[in-house]
Amino acid sequence: MTEDAPMRIQKYLAQAGACSRREAERLVAEGRVTVNGRPAEVGQPVIPGKDVVKVGRKVIGEIAKHVVLLMNKPRGYLCTNLDEFGGQTVFELVPPPFNTQRLFCVGRLDKDSEGLLIITNDGILANKIMHPSGGIVKRYEVTLNRAYDPLLTPKLLKGAKDEDELLRFTKVIQDPSVAERIEIHLNQGRKREIRRLLEIFGFHVKILRRFQVGGLVLRKMPPGDCRQLSQKEIASIFEEA
Repeated sequence: MTEDAPMRIQKYLAQAGACSRREAERLVAEGRVTVNGRPAEVGQPVIPGKDVVKVGRKVIGEIAKHVVLLMNKPRGYLCTNLDEFGGQTVFELVPPPFNTQRLFCVGRLDKDSEGLLIITNDGILANKIMHPSGGIVKRYEVTLNRAYDPLLTPKLLKGAKDEDELLRFTKVIQDPSVAERIEIHLNQGRKREIRRLLEIFGFHVKILRRFQVGGLVLRKMPPGDCRQLSQKEIASIFEEA
């Protein structure tokens, strides 16, 4: 890797494909990142090609060529690089030549959820998509255990607290043909947010499928299929749907 201009440590880790920028900040804050043998600080400048950056014992090498994949995640797969209990992960479905690269998910779907999943090694892109300030709306089709009552919508938009987190939806649309099905929009990404908030109001989610992120829509991909996104498709994420 050739010597380059200084960049902040979290940006360097993200561009090197080590993790997302948010994850990099957490790793640095936990003292798990070193620069030239010394603990790194959030915001610390590093010079690619000169400074030796490590996460744990692993040296972070040259900035990776960016890969951005689209997967139709099937149910039963975990959005994690390694499951300590031996469960199936989405990375087992990533085809060659991308399956040899270190990749991560942009906004996880839990094991029982399915649909549109972006997988990449571009931490800068991942942060732009997931950070609430970006205003990227994620859209989900949700099937409930019983008919949805439209009178509940204002409460879901206002939100409710669970474990000191405010959970709320940006928009709720009931399917006119199926009383148990609703479309939910989110512009934040708290863990299991849809399931948790609906459970507070007495509903159980039977099927949860993400079908759109920003202007990118999942179309005609069988479950488990995975392909590279074009630059035009990546740009569509940031376009108004």
